[in-house]
Order: sequence, then C-alpha cells, then structure tokens
Amino acid sequence: MIPLCDPERCATAGCDPVICTGAGVPSNDEMFERSARAIPGGVNSSIRAFKSVGGRPYVVARAEGAHLWDVEGNRYVDLVQSYGAVILGHAHPVITAAVSAAATGGTSYGAPTPREMKLAEAIRDRVASCERVRFMNSGTEATSTSVRLARGYTGRDRVVIFHGNFHGATDALLAAGGSGVATLGIPGTAGVPAGAVAETMVVPYNVVPTLDETVAAVIVEPIAANMGVVAPVPGFLEGLRAECDRVGAVLIFDEVISGFRVGTGGAQAAYGVTPDLTTFGKVIGGGLPIGAVGGRREVMETLTPLGSVFHAGTLAGNPIATAAGLAALNELDGDVYELLAHRARRLAGLLGDACAAAGFVAQFPVVGTLVGMYCHGGDLPVDFAGAKLTDEQAYARFFHAMLREGVAMAPGAYEAIFVGLAHTDDVLDEIATAAHRAAAVAVANAD
Repeated sequence: MIPLCDPERCATAGCDPVICTGAGVPSNDEMFERSARAIPGGVNSSIRAFKSVGGRPYVVARAEGAHLWDVEGNRYVDLVQSYGAVILGHAHPVITAAVSAAATGGTSYGAPTPREMKLAEAIRDRVASCERVRFMNSGTEATSTSVRLARGYTGRDRVVIFHGNFHGATDALLAAGGSGVATLGIPGTAGVPAGAVAETMVVPYNVVPTLDETVAAVIVEPIAANMGVVAPVPGFLEGLRAECDRVGAVLIFDEVISGFRVGTGGAQAAYGVTPDLTTFGKVIGGGLPIGAVGGRREVMETLTPLGSVFHAGTLAGNPIATAAGLAALNELDGDVYELLAHRARRLAGLLGDACAAAGFVAQFPVVGTLVGMYCHGGDLPVDFAGAKLTDEQAYARFFHAMLREGVAMAPGAYEAIFVGLAHTDDVLDEIATAAHRAAAVAVANAD
C-alpha cells in the first residue's frame, strides 16, 4: 500500500501532502479506488456515492467561498454546500478564525464550556420555542434524542412520521424516508428489526392525521427538504399543532435543514406555528459536526440529570463546533436572509430559463432560501408520491452535464439546491451559462 505523502521520498516537488500518495498527485478515480479498499463503497455517507446518477464521485481537495476543487485541480461551483451546513461560504474567514482560536485552547474537555452556554443562549434568543437547548454531535442524534425525550415525557410509545421526510439514520425513523433512502431506491434499510418500527406510523405529508392517546410524538420537516423541496400546504402545520394538543402528543419540528437556513427563527417563525421540540444541525455548527434539541422547559428538563430520559455525549457541545456555530449565527440577520431568498429566486429562474430554452423538462420550486428541482412537467408535488414522479434518469444526465461544465450538484434527485452568501451575482451568472450548455447536452443524450 502506498503511504501518504512523505516529503523526503515524494516524486512531486511542492505537492500538497494531504492529496499526494507519495508518487505524485492521483486522479479522482485513483483516489476513490484507494478509498474503496479502506472504506465501504469508498464513502463515509451513502448519499455521497454516485449510485443513483452513475459514475464515480470527484474527491474534494479544498474549498473556498462558492467553489471547491477536486484532487485533479478541477474547480466547481458548489451547490451542495455540505447539504446546507455551509451558509457563509467555504473557509469563511470569520469561521476559520473562530476555529483556529478555539483550537489553541484544546479540542475537547469532557466538561462544560462557556461557548456551549453562549451558543445555547444564541439559539434560545432567536427561536422563541427553545426555552432550553441540549447539544449533541449530529442531526441524527438530535432527532433520535427528541423521540426518546417525547416518549419519556408522555409515557407513550407511538411516533408518527411522514412519507418522504428524512430524520437521519435512526432505526425507528428510517421507515419510508426521503433523501438518501429515496436516492438509493430502498424503502427503508436492512438491519432494522421489525420491533424497532412497530410503533412508527407513516402517513402522507401535507395531510393532518387523526391521532389517539397512544401517540407520543409527531415529527415532521416543516419544510420538506429531503424529497426535493416541498412547502407545507396552508393549514397543515397548524392542523398538526391542534391535533397534538387534542391528544397530548409532542409536536417535533425537524429543522436540521431549515433551522437558521430559511430565517433567524427557522420555519416555525416563518409559518407562525410553535412546536414543543425542535431539532437542529447543519448551520449551527458553522460547517462542523453538531446537533441540538431545543424546546419547552418542562419537556426538556425530562432529560437527565434533571429527569429520567438519558442523554450523554463526550464530544457534545465541544469547543471547536460551538465556536464555529457562534461565529456563523453572529453573521446571520434579517438582511442576510432577504439576500439569500433573493438569490434563491434568481437561481431558480436562471435554471428554469436555461432548461426551457433547451427543451429540458424541469421545474425549480423555491421555498424561502431553499431551491428544489423536479424533472417533471406536471403540478409541483405536495407529497412524496408527487415527488417520486421526477425523472431520475433525466436528473442524472443533467447532473453529469453540469459537473462537466464546472457546477457540482447533489448526486441524487431528491436533495435541495443550496445557495449561500458566497453565491454572488457573478457566480449565479456562471451557473446560468453552464446550465444552458448542460441542459442542451442532457436533451441530446436522452435515450
């Protein structure tokens, strides 16, 4: 096995030791093949694979602003943005300075820190429903903790989820999930025993279910961003709130994507509906791994050490991620979100115009700062059944054509398109030029 770069033995002068294999800079294919010999499938998150679009993934060497570079030196405009975690732009100087400063004081203590307190206060001050906040290490951990907390608080077992919503890799919540599960073409996942989902009820999105007193919680993406981008229809979120109140169930908003992405107070502020619990991730880590659950004091204090619902994590609230999160939130205000919403609308319009000019059937719905894409000419979807009408093969053709033009989109037809502060008008114009050529190629390559 070739070792990582040893400058004294390297055949390439002045190489990047992070990229170099010791015998010069490898290609994307060479790097991926080597990864596949150490990592199952060559990826550490299944949605990074190109299974649904075909081919092999590029391997990222670095990123800055709205762009990233692969190990071969190819530059791409990045519309993935770490699936929404990056909002200020890659390697933003405020974030890198905060991380560097925090790292000089140590990376983990296993003890309380001032930064975790300040980040909790920042979330509490911005999201009215979050009277208390508990940190963890991922959005998946946040959603699984929220469900355990709701069950412990109510003394009930049943959880209601919505077809096409994705709440991370938690056994009880993987039934009929969107995003990565939909991208891979599987209804759930192997390895989950029947008992793990026996108390999970899956219902259609945008339809208020009738609940009973066995239901502990309803967990929902207030803006569905894992089956493209689907807005809640009028009355849906309000109906969930009323139905949960009627039977004493806990209403959980999964704002791992929408939280601090669509506005200061998240989707709940935009739609004026207050959940009992909210899960966060992505933006609150400034690009570093983090998750959080926030909510009503009496529910949150059911967590240990005050209550009987256990939660712990050695790295939860670690000083590096909380420093990055504080730096990110301090940059985000109402003017920023207005700018992001404007750029989202402009991007959707540019992409739509490019596809229409080439005769490539696609629609680009916008919900706040989020952009979706559906390769389908009918009505925009309101549920997962509608979202699944998208032509995945057409998306794959467009995806690869855009990649060849230097624009990186998510390798799956059910992900959102993310714009950030680094996507200036010049960058959007660059995307539009690429999209005109890519759409024409996608049409020409149709079977």
